[in-house]
Amino acid sequence: MRYSPFMRVLLTLLLAGPRHSTVRVDDDELVVRLGLGGWCYATRVPRSSIRSVEIRTERLRGLGWGAHGWRGRWLVNGSMRGLVDIAIEPRARARCVGWPIRLRMLIVSLEEPARFVEALRQ
Repeated sequence: MRYSPFMRVLLTLLLAGPRHSTVRVDDDELVVRLGLGGWCYATRVPRSSIRSVEIRTERLRGLGWGAHGWRGRWLVNGSMRGLVDIAIEPRARARCVGWPIRLRMLIVSLEEPARFVEALRQ
């Protein structure tokens, strides 16, 4: 996950910095965790449910870092750069601060977005 310098410090203090967060792709699933034990946000999305993955070219309106969303569309980030859109169908299960949610679109900030997109498209 990508972090701006300020958010790296702030989220590290909240146990949600790089050491306690992950975005991982394997043969079966995409795993995203923000925070120690995924306390801020956690999901496991079967690769068969990923419909599309694209590097975001347009800026998001507003500002925000961490994990936030509504109606199945969630942004999980430590930076507003390196954003990738992931469309999911059927909806996947996720948790934000322990609250269960259904996920249809996930936007994450990544250090190497092109490499991530390539990995998910294989």
